Amino acid sequence: MRVRIISRAQMQGVGNFVMYFALPALVIRALTQNPLEEVFNVDYLLAYGLGSVIIFFLALWLAIFIKKNNLQTGAMFALGMSASNSAFTGYPVAAMVIGPPAVTFLTLSMIVENLLIIPAALILAEVGRQSGSGLSSTLKQTASQLIKNPVLMAIFIGVVIAISGVSLPGPVTKAIDMVANAAGPAALFAIGGTLYGLHVRGVVMDVSQIVVGKLILHPLAIVLAFLIMPKSDPLLLVGAILFAAAPMASIYPLLGQRYGMADIAAGALMAAILTSFVTFSMVIGLMTYFGLLS
Repeated sequence: MRVRIISRAQMQGVGNFVMYFALPALVIRALTQNPLEEVFNVDYLLAYGLGSVIIFFLALWLAIFIKKNNLQTGAMFALGMSASNSAFTGYPVAAMVIGPPAVTFLTLSMIVENLLIIPAALILAEVGRQSGSGLSSTLKQTASQLIKNPVLMAIFIGVVIAISGVSLPGPVTKAIDMVANAAGPAALFAIGGTLYGLHVRGVVMDVSQIVVGKLILHPLAIVLAFLIMPKSDPLLLVGAILFAAAPMASIYPLLGQRYGMADIAAGALMAAILTSFVTFSMVIGLMTYFGLLS
């Protein structure tokens, strides 16, 4: 017997609240309450970006040259393995494990995902679907989508406020705090709701490869990237691993449907979310064993 307390449309509303209000408020608060040199950590950006790019091209190579798929399918494989659900899964888990620094790592991780990984996947997928034509229009469309991204808009607003030195009025700061504090709980609630109605239909092999790539290979690539970088704060490595260990972005099934991978993308998201309950515990346990976490 199913108790229909909340409909799918209402659950979508919770997700929209997180994406368009709670997360932007969280980012603005982080950028205006901390020195910019602490927020925009170059070591983190380089290492997280490098690790994500390594997995992106590994997945692309696997899909195109080993599995003999087309470019748009390869782009979706790459996206699924290298772009985390930083907002709805990575941040709530990181906040519980490392506390306030999780906000900074959320901002940095989403910069990599929204300005590098997701645009690259969309451009490759569109090129593959159009047989190499229309690259200019694809770039314009992608740029237009990025400009309207609420998190990137929040980053821009926060940076402008921080550079200008303007102090926000008390009521505005209080309102931002109230909305920002709801980001973690609401994000967990929303991602739990996405599990309802997802099915895996005869695509176990493809789903398994994407899930392994996302939950295991992506964090390992992040560790590799930090090892080849100059020595940095171990907390950066912890934050990067936690965000890389999160399942793929929640928009993945929507993009998969657009590029002919609806069942695979939906199945991969469901499997990754369920499996991450185990892999997150393993990752945290390993980091504790090796002394990265107390």
